[in-house]
Amino acid sequence: MPEGPEIRRAADKLHRAIAGNIVTDVFFAFDHLKPYEEELIGRTVTAVKPYGKAMVTSFDNGLGVYSHNQLYGIWVICKPNAVPASRRQLRFAVHTPNRWALLYSASDIEVLPEEAVLTHPYIARLGPDTLDTALVPDEVAERTLSVPFRRRQFATLLLDQGFLGGIGNYLRTEILYVAGIHPSQRPVDCTPTQIAAFAEAALALPQQSYRHNGITNDLALATHLKQTGYRRRDYRHWAFGRQGKPCHRCGDTIAKIMIGGRRCYVCPQCQTVND
Repeated sequence: MPEGPEIRRAADKLHRAIAGNIVTDVFFAFDHLKPYEEELIGRTVTAVKPYGKAMVTSFDNGLGVYSHNQLYGIWVICKPNAVPASRRQLRFAVHTPNRWALLYSASDIEVLPEEAVLTHPYIARLGPDTLDTALVPDEVAERTLSVPFRRRQFATLLLDQGFLGGIGNYLRTEILYVAGIHPSQRPVDCTPTQIAAFAEAALALPQQSYRHNGITNDLALATHLKQTGYRRRDYRHWAFGRQGKPCHRCGDTIAKIMIGGRRCYVCPQCQTVND
C-alpha cells in the first residue's frame, strides 16, 4: 500500500499536471458518482492535496473528490489520448487540455463539498502528519507517551493513522530499526533515549523518503551500494524486505517476524527487547 511519502509525491505530480486547468471530461466508474461527472466538466481544478494516505482533488465549484489508493490503487498521468495499456480497472479520470489524470484499481472514492473534507471519517481521525515540517520531535515524543498510546505495542500503534498520519508497513519497520526499538515493545517499556530516538526517526525517515524517492537507508550508504552494483531493493531500506541479509550496522542477520498478521523486519542485535 502506498504510504504518506508516495501519496504526497503523487499529489504533487497531479497538482502540477492538472491544477489551474479547465476540465474537459470526467469519468467515474461507480454508478452513484456518475451524476457528478456533468457537475465537474467545465470546472477548474484548484488543488490536489494529500491527507495521510488519501488525497482530495478540488474544483472551483466547491466540490472535491476524495480518493484512497488502498492496497492496489495507482495514479497515472498521460497526454490526451495517450493512455498506456493496462489490465487495471479505471475508477476515476480527470481530463484537461494538456494532461489526463487516471486513477486505477482504487475503490474508496467519494465526492464531497469543500466544507465536509475535514470531517470525512478518515481525514477527521488522522493524527499529526509526519511530513509536516512544522511538527517537531518533542511533540511526537509527548504524544507517544500520552495515555491513549503509551501502553500499545509499537507494531500496531504505528499502523494506526490516528496516532501519526502517513505511516505504513515499510516506514514502521524503518522507524523502529533506526530507533533501536523492537516492534513488540510499548512506549511505556522504552527508555527516554529510545523515545527521543523514535520521535526523531518518526519525522526524519518519512521526510527523507518523500524527498529521496522512497529511500530510508543512510543516503551516503545507499549511494555507495548503488554505485557498487546493488539493486534498489537491497539499498533502499535499512531493514524492510531484507530478511536473511546482513544488518548494515552490526552485520547480524535481518529477521522477518509476523505481528498482528503483518510482516515486520528486525535486527536481533540492534533491536533487543528491554527487560
